[in-house]
Amino acid sequence: MSKFSLKQVAPFLVLTIVAVAAIFVPALPNYDVGKYNAADVAWVIVATALVFLMTPGLAFFYGGMVHRKNVLSTMIKSVVAAGVVSVLWVVVGFSLAFGKDISGFIGDPSTFFFFKGVNSGGPWSLAPTIPLTLFALFQLMFAIITPGLVVGAVAERIRFTSYILFTVLFGLLVYAPLAHMTWSPDGLLMKMGVFDFAGGTVVHISAGMAALAGALVLKRRKAHLDHKEIPPANIPYVLIGTGLLWFGWFGFNAGSALGAGSLAVSAFATTNVAAGAAGLSWMFFDVLRGKKPSVLGFCIGAVVGLVAITPGAGYVAIPQSIFIGAFAAIVSNLVVYGKSKTTIDDTLDVFPCHGVGGIVGMILTGVFATKTVNSAGVDGLLYGNPEFFFTQLKGVAIVVVFSFVVSFIIFKFINLIQPIRVSDEEEELGLDASQHDEKYSQGTLLVEEKAIYIEKNSPIQEAI
Repeated sequence: MSKFSLKQVAPFLVLTIVAVAAIFVPALPNYDVGKYNAADVAWVIVATALVFLMTPGLAFFYGGMVHRKNVLSTMIKSVVAAGVVSVLWVVVGFSLAFGKDISGFIGDPSTFFFFKGVNSGGPWSLAPTIPLTLFALFQLMFAIITPGLVVGAVAERIRFTSYILFTVLFGLLVYAPLAHMTWSPDGLLMKMGVFDFAGGTVVHISAGMAALAGALVLKRRKAHLDHKEIPPANIPYVLIGTGLLWFGWFGFNAGSALGAGSLAVSAFATTNVAAGAAGLSWMFFDVLRGKKPSVLGFCIGAVVGLVAITPGAGYVAIPQSIFIGAFAAIVSNLVVYGKSKTTIDDTLDVFPCHGVGGIVGMILTGVFATKTVNSAGVDGLLYGNPEFFFTQLKGVAIVVVFSFVVSFIIFKFINLIQPIRVSDEEEELGLDASQHDEKYSQGTLLVEEKAIYIEKNSPIQEAI
């Protein structure tokens, strides 16, 4: 009979304790539904589903770019966050992000512990037309995809169990505080006057800086040390992932209006335009540098554009979103090139694309934001308000430092508990096999070599 170690038992034991504890949470009646706007409720439900779709979209996007032997291990790390964070969010995550304020930094974990009072409580103060439960679920989808973004930087070498632990600690110690500081009325960044419409800081800068920290702690892959070029496993997967991300991002940004009104329409438009401009910008800039226009180039550029417009989607006008997308793509492209000259092994360029893209988007929100688009917003530098521009810079600096330092500590802490990185043998074998005992087999058809006679001038010969 095989012996079980504490590391094997702990995850199941923790989940079992949580599941049993949930039995004893009392069920309370819903808050008066007559107080809500049906159109707003319908739209935010759809937006919530759209944002969830981004998680499998991200799995395809990342899975298509890694080595064939690491496709499944990369994809599951994005998707498993839906399980880990969903449970964590109900137990304590939502409380930490949106509970009663503690010093402008974090929410009281007891406020909505095990979703206590969520379905029976009044709506969130900044979303009065939808139930608090719906607001909590919408925010959950953001919390799910954020640790999934980090996967791209540590792909092909991080242990699956280490990634699960990272997801938990990142959600509690990085994501929740940033969500509270940025989106809670009593949050530090919101009180400073920092504006982030849909997650430039909370999602993308935090993930980008965590990605950089993870790449530094896990160090370089053997293939990176040997300067081996790893061909993407499945470029059509990348294209499918891009389409799902682009589609889901309409919920990500337009849903952040938290209502079915003109602001949601404006955010929808800026999101689409920025993505299109960025995809073209990345592709054309590659051509300018002597490369051929590529599928990967357009897809990566489009995602950078989506990242960059996120903080300003509901604050900037549609024409300016063209510049935001195009400019962010060029900056990220140059950072990717610069990073390739260093020893930093960020496998799928998460820091240059999400981290830098989020930083550029936050800064340009400080330039192009206008009250004409959103009366609850603020005018930016272009409209005679340099103070807001510098406030955005300060906000970016705080998030960059906080996200990187705490994420670096998290990775180091995990490495103390167990080796965060797989062994050289496991890396060589591939994480699909070594971590999951599974294999990505699509496209690996075995063709038996046989002599085949093809008649001269036959349709088969002409086709060849």
